[in-house]
Amino acid sequence: MNILITGGCGYKGSVLVPKLLARGYRVNVVDIMWFDNFLEPHKHLNVIQADVRNIDSIPLEGIETIIHLASVANDPCGDLNPKLTWEISGLATMQLADKAVRNNVKQFIYASSGSVYGVKEEDQVTEDLELKPISEYNKTKMVAERVLLSYSDQMAVQIIRPATVCGYSPRMRLDVSVNMLTMQALVNGLITVFGGNQTRPNIHIDDITDIYLHLIDHKDSMSGIYNAGFENISIMDIAQMVTRHVPCEISVTESNDPRSYRVNSDRLLATGYKPKKSVEDAIKEICERHKQGTLKDEDRFHNLKWMQSTVFK
Repeated sequence: MNILITGGCGYKGSVLVPKLLARGYRVNVVDIMWFDNFLEPHKHLNVIQADVRNIDSIPLEGIETIIHLASVANDPCGDLNPKLTWEISGLATMQLADKAVRNNVKQFIYASSGSVYGVKEEDQVTEDLELKPISEYNKTKMVAERVLLSYSDQMAVQIIRPATVCGYSPRMRLDVSVNMLTMQALVNGLITVFGGNQTRPNIHIDDITDIYLHLIDHKDSMSGIYNAGFENISIMDIAQMVTRHVPCEISVTESNDPRSYRVNSDRLLATGYKPKKSVEDAIKEICERHKQGTLKDEDRFHNLKWMQSTVFK
């Protein structure tokens, strides 16, 4: 099978690509490489440094499946340049879908976000609830979803709304809650919690990447939108979990982020997928990598800080 992954050098792609190669697939990665390339060379891997906004730079001849991960990731980065965010996450997605259909691509897997729901009071946030995104990042994801669904009569369209991803990746992110709090504890001996009562869904990076494999295996029986989050935990609970593995103090300060929601992933679980790892697994893995010296607190692992100093310098 020939697969194209946009944003394949990113946090999730750096874990997903080796899994695809291990299956014997031929993998083409398109990535602008703002954060470098952490993928190991492989005879079945072709890495292209390109901007997804340049649709002519994306080769689709012979591609059977597209996994579209590329976006300006997270709310603060999306707000740095709203025009760029809409061009990458909105317009480029539409152009890619159109070109996919014209090239007879059979399957299009899209990485949306659980944050498209906005602030919800419901105990269980299901895929059928109204979307009320509150940031440019969330809004572009919502619009891209609707664009892609309009092509569902011409190719298999599968949309995943992931919870906050956690765990180790060669292209690490230390600006997502579990990873960030764990690294704070390891480096500073102090965790700073903003608010703390907000409940957020979480998913281990091995599970979200395994879900993409699950979608490939169920192209004909799974279509539409699926939540992907298996542990709804408050930020304070995460911090306290970290203290069980790293001796540290917790400092609580006010938060201006009102998002609090509990994702229900029953629709995905009904397809036969079973999560294998937990938030605590992610914490332990990060601690072990730090102990080994293979993971350090680097600026390039913080999206906002890195983009401000490189992309928008």
